[in-house]
Amino acid sequence: MPLTYFFETYGCQMNKAESSAIEGLFIERGWEGASGPEDADMVVINTCSVRITAENRIWGRLGYFTALKKRRPLTLVVTGCMAERLKAGLKKRVPAVDYVVGTYQKAEFAGLIDSVQSESRLEAIPEEPVFSFSRSYHEKGQFRSFLPIMHGCDNYCSYCIVPYVRGREISRDPEAILAEMRDLASKGVREVTLLGQNVNSYRWEANGPALDFPRLLERIAAEAPSDLWIRFLTSHPKDFSDGLLAVLKANPVFCRHIHLCVQHGSNRILSAMNRKYTREGYLSLVDRIRHVLPDASLSTDILIGFPGEEEADVDQTLDLMRTVGFEFAYMYHFNPREGTAAFSLPDRVPDEVKKERLARVIELQKEITRNLMRARVGGRARILVESVSKNRTNELLGRTERDEMVVFPGGPEMIGRFADVSLESLRGHTFRAAGAVAI
Repeated sequence: MPLTYFFETYGCQMNKAESSAIEGLFIERGWEGASGPEDADMVVINTCSVRITAENRIWGRLGYFTALKKRRPLTLVVTGCMAERLKAGLKKRVPAVDYVVGTYQKAEFAGLIDSVQSESRLEAIPEEPVFSFSRSYHEKGQFRSFLPIMHGCDNYCSYCIVPYVRGREISRDPEAILAEMRDLASKGVREVTLLGQNVNSYRWEANGPALDFPRLLERIAAEAPSDLWIRFLTSHPKDFSDGLLAVLKANPVFCRHIHLCVQHGSNRILSAMNRKYTREGYLSLVDRIRHVLPDASLSTDILIGFPGEEEADVDQTLDLMRTVGFEFAYMYHFNPREGTAAFSLPDRVPDEVKKERLARVIELQKEITRNLMRARVGGRARILVESVSKNRTNELLGRTERDEMVVFPGGPEMIGRFADVSLESLRGHTFRAAGAVAI
């Protein structure tokens, strides 16, 4: 009887991609996915450290698995950013954890799986000097896939733990990227998202002249089939060049949606965050994007309640939101992370003030999103059909290239295909559509 595995993945798209890569190692060795952790021989928890709330949730789950291991045998593995941050301290706090696999140990997962399969035990997991990319990050049977092209971060924003748990930036060999892209196309994948903590800072300098992100995208576009959408996450404003805009305009294979993290609208706070751009520079970049790609939607991240933030800073952020008109935003309040430069800053904003300010930001974004989407009602859009609707089994859920959700009548045979639809109405932040024509 085959051994079974189960994944719990928290946090960003990179974690999801890396879980898919590790899952491929299980499948290659004949393991099968379990329906739940209670039925698994090995449980892998891929963790996040960006916010304390994510770590608190994981501590709770580790308590559950500690109790579960008292009832039945299983191997418990913790990997990801929390594993890298705490390392041996995590196992000391939760002895039920069998292995802690940090950022620079993931290449050893194959050996770990083999040891469990042979009922032996690894006494130590080697740590690589540099981060190793996997050969493939595709989740078997899926028509959408993540494709990491770079890893790590050199920016050291004062609030962010990522550089300390992911390490310095390292770019992936372009030939490996193109090989995986070809493999994904051969498997019928319809949407690929290029990933990096700062995806547009990609730079490959081995074997000849340096290859930057725009030139990489040119090479990808030259090989990409016409029935493919390509997205990329996450862009840092300081690295978003006019050359990149030119490549995006020339190649319709790239979706007309850009996630461009701003974090705040006040120059004083942006400087304290070490974001390396100004409000004026960001707005100038937005103007250039609107000029070159007038049909593109923009989304962003907004961080409220940074130490020293005053009401005037919040007002500037609200004003920037109105000026840009983000289609949607990920909004959250400052969460001090030990080890970052902002952890010891004075003048922390009280929790109740942070929450009240964040509520205002969220309310404004809801209004902006609603107005932008209402203006599109009555038009047509191309969507990639993703799944059956959770609310009605005779309806499908799809997504436009602008990253908008659409619900429309249809059967499951359309899942994984492109369709043209008429946007007839809006419910919340989801379009309701009709007249679907499969492509």
